[in-house]
Amino acid sequence: MGLQDLGRIDEVIHGRMRLGIMVYLADAEAADFTELKTVLEATQGNLSVHLKKLEEAGYVAISKSFVNNKPLTRAAITPEGRKAFAAYLEALGGLIGRPA
Repeated sequence: MGLQDLGRIDEVIHGRMRLGIMVYLADAEAADFTELKTVLEATQGNLSVHLKKLEEAGYVAISKSFVNNKPLTRAAITPEGRKAFAAYLEALGGLIGRPA
């Protein structure tokens, strides 16, 4: 393990905001948009862009519905996202010389 792990770092996850989303969803399984926005101290636009990128990679599933006539957007980590996140943590552990 070492520098060869650098090539295993998933660029989709590695961004600060996307990493925050993945860390939160790995624990919570799912969260609504407002919850993520608050926890990550993100703007609506910034969070939307990063969720879209994770969704396009298949790491997060986005569902939209209405509750009391108000739109509700929820994000959930997918099985593929969970695997990618585990691989990311393993590669990061290899880079810093620790097993994940």
